[in-house]
Amino acid sequence: MTSDILIRRARLRGRGDELFDITVADGYVAAIMPAAAQPAAAQVEIDAAGGLVTESFANPHLHLCKVYTLAMMDEAALRDYHGQQMGKAMTAIELAARVKEQYAEAWIVENVRRALREAARYGNTHIRAFADVDSKARLEGVKALLRAREEFRGVVDVQVVAFAQDGIVREPGTAGLLREAMRLGADVVGGIPWIEYTDADTAEHVRTVFDIAQEFDADVSMLVDDAGDPGLRSLELMATEAIRRGWQGRVLAHHARAMALYPQPYFQKLAALLRQARMGVVSDPHTGPLHARVQELLAEGVLVCLGQDDISDAYYPYGRNNMLEVAFLASHLLWMTTAAEMETLYDMVSTRAAAAMGLHDHALRPGAPAHLVVLDAPNVLEALRHHAAPRHVISHGRVVDSRLTVAE
Repeated sequence: MTSDILIRRARLRGRGDELFDITVADGYVAAIMPAAAQPAAAQVEIDAAGGLVTESFANPHLHLCKVYTLAMMDEAALRDYHGQQMGKAMTAIELAARVKEQYAEAWIVENVRRALREAARYGNTHIRAFADVDSKARLEGVKALLRAREEFRGVVDVQVVAFAQDGIVREPGTAGLLREAMRLGADVVGGIPWIEYTDADTAEHVRTVFDIAQEFDADVSMLVDDAGDPGLRSLELMATEAIRRGWQGRVLAHHARAMALYPQPYFQKLAALLRQARMGVVSDPHTGPLHARVQELLAEGVLVCLGQDDISDAYYPYGRNNMLEVAFLASHLLWMTTAAEMETLYDMVSTRAAAAMGLHDHALRPGAPAHLVVLDAPNVLEALRHHAAPRHVISHGRVVDSRLTVAE
């Protein structure tokens, strides 16, 4: 029998220097066997030459409608978001919103295509992508992301989040725009409840997002407590609402930077709520001076992963959809530098990130969908050290070619 793809002489995580042959057929991993001197025939043969082969990478948090807009802004938002222990984070968001007055699908989609080509190059085959929805952005970002989602389908899978970046209560009409975005085909309902002015409005924001999610049977992603204020509590509200609505396992929290300032007893209560809600947390420690308590959350059994967050916009000047680079930065910022911690970081940009996005079969094993990377590194340490583009990327069981289209 001839397979679609044969990857020869591959190293696997946790298997030392032993080499394996991996076959892919009909979009799935068919077999993983010790390397053979005379392997079976395949339509496409890849020699890993002792390089590490793993699941592809996933990015559960990217503001894709904003990529490459830094040149359209001054640096005022950047200074406020990163300065003074994030005490001016809300001001930064208000300053960054100015770019949306120029929003138009035609130029946004060009930036989006560029970012998705980078994702494919770096083996990032799954992205949860946020598009602002409000009176300024209207639905221009959503339309651009929906268009690119179809263009890159089968290469980079994009989950489009209709995101109320500027609030719901403080931004009249946003709830209606969110519903319209979902009718257009957005996948996930997104909110940012802490941006509201009062605690009552924060709670209303959370309820409205869940109302819309239930109406469209959609998952929820919310940016919570993204400022240096230990009094912020929207993560707790989100978790309790998920439990109340029976939405456990369908909710993902992002940032939660105020968690760094919480007293320990409250953190322990929060960790218990997160487990009960089966709610993951995405941390982006490279895009702000505060970040969620990643290692403590991991120790408490909470699903934690890493996201790119931004690419060259008002909040972060760098980024290239390279999740190994994100893990490399997080290793320093979180002081996760032991061999075991490096393996965890790798999971946080691959299998754990995929699970947070609702992709529970993202694994290198027979019968799983073939989303794979062939690295020019023998182990996770070297992969993180160099954070180079993979030698080969396989998406949906097909090799992504050098022009970032799918080889038939």
